Amino acid sequence: MKSLEEMIAAAQNAAQTIQTQMEQAQTVLDTIEVEGASGGGLVKIRATAKGRILGVSIDDSLMVASEKQMLEDLIAAAINDCRTKADAKSNEEMAKLTQGLPLPAGFKMPFS
Repeated sequence: MKSLEEMIAAAQNAAQTIQTQMEQAQTVLDTIEVEGASGGGLVKIRATAKGRILGVSIDDSLMVASEKQMLEDLIAAAINDCRTKADAKSNEEMAKLTQGLPLPAGFKMPFS
């Protein structure tokens, strides 16, 4: 039977390994790109799976002063679409990371 000290050391090593893997996963998430769109592709937002916005593309046909409110709505919708895709990609990558870990059912890792 292992001593209490050995079990504590093993738990600390496992926690350090998980922490290192989480840091690596966060770095990977910032390199994965997703694109959200609205208005049939007239407004596009590019972001990382971590949620950092990389770019905004607005079709010239939307650059009409009288359509300002519609453009603002389309931008918000494209950002939300992009965020949804970024979250899905992030969850997919994190699932790969936690796949072999002995975690209780429903356990959520803290992600930033």
